[in-house]
Amino acid sequence: MVEHYDVAVIGAGPSGAAAALHSVRRGFETVLIDSAEFPRDKTCGDGLTPRGLHQLNQLGVEVNPTYRNRGLKLHGFGTSATAPWPSTYPCDEGTALQRHRLDALLVDAAVAAGATLLAGNAATNPQLDGNFLTEFSVGETQIRAREVIVADGVRSTFGQKLGRIWHKGEVFGIAARSYCESPFSDEPWMHSHVELRNEDGVVQPGYGWIFPIGDGSVNLGCGALSTAQRPAKLNTKKLLSLYASQQRDEWQLGPEKFITSAALPMGGAVSNVAGANWMIIGDAAACVNPLNGEGIDYGLETAALAAQLLGTNKDLTLVWPDLLRQEYGEAFILARTLARVLTYPQFLPVAGPIGLRGPMHLAARLMGNLITDEDRDITARLWRAAGSAVATARCGSPLWDSTY
Repeated sequence: MVEHYDVAVIGAGPSGAAAALHSVRRGFETVLIDSAEFPRDKTCGDGLTPRGLHQLNQLGVEVNPTYRNRGLKLHGFGTSATAPWPSTYPCDEGTALQRHRLDALLVDAAVAAGATLLAGNAATNPQLDGNFLTEFSVGETQIRAREVIVADGVRSTFGQKLGRIWHKGEVFGIAARSYCESPFSDEPWMHSHVELRNEDGVVQPGYGWIFPIGDGSVNLGCGALSTAQRPAKLNTKKLLSLYASQQRDEWQLGPEKFITSAALPMGGAVSNVAGANWMIIGDAAACVNPLNGEGIDYGLETAALAAQLLGTNKDLTLVWPDLLRQEYGEAFILARTLARVLTYPQFLPVAGPIGLRGPMHLAARLMGNLITDEDRDITARLWRAAGSAVATARCGSPLWDSTY
């Protein structure tokens, strides 16, 4: 069987489902494909910052309306700070929702808008004519689409078959997540502990989080930064258990449930993300903040950006990575460089107490992926003060291509 569509979206997480919803609303006959049946779980912190919530509001998708949070609280090195979401942003509140619920909600919205859902079979066997994707298989069905959006997550199995390369010499994240019952699930702040220590008391290049969900539970997890040269030598699930035990009394936590873990590319450290008629978006395109692992907001934003290119008849091979660099390149290079420094074991124990007792609001904004114009000015001054040597040293690092 051969089926024809204007647009095919591979992967039905937040990025893919949002892309399908945008596509349908622009009048394109769209198929949304995922290897799993819904609802299904994914390793995620579940937090939705105002950037992500703003995109969902633009789509008209209401998420967890009974719970909203006001910002981020950072803890570590003997101090804490509270950073409310910036009031100047189009949306000044955040929330959280389990991924199995969020993804199903967005998929249902896309289908209700007119997208065709093919769930339970992976997209395989891409056929290319040069750099043009002519067709691929979903089970026994051949799919032919004029344009294809690939949103198949951190591993990007289909993207790899198209030539997508993850550059693990750059910083990437490893994380574990669980759910715990807590009487503080209505707490109006997301909490991050940036002084994350292992069982030997050694500070790790990462952080732990507790994100209330408002339904009697919290998302509790931890993540660490790693590179191929300096791999994080830790068991994330074991570290998660230790972190939970450290927070159990204060949060009155129940036992950790539904523990999952994953590794994820960050900061645009992938190449070959587009061809003549296809684009890779979201986590699959390493659109993840290297300082906090946040990817849902980028996934929703890149879905909207990709949808704007549909039907323009442009060769997307260079257009798409160029657009990603325009939107995120400067911020990702900066964040990736800072994150790389954190992977040196000697750095964080010395610099952490100094930095976190200084501009905590800026650290919180970076962690929350919400930089105001004032913050950007501070960052720019700090960046210029560091000298041109850093920028020169990093100018050849991958940023949606092999060199930048």
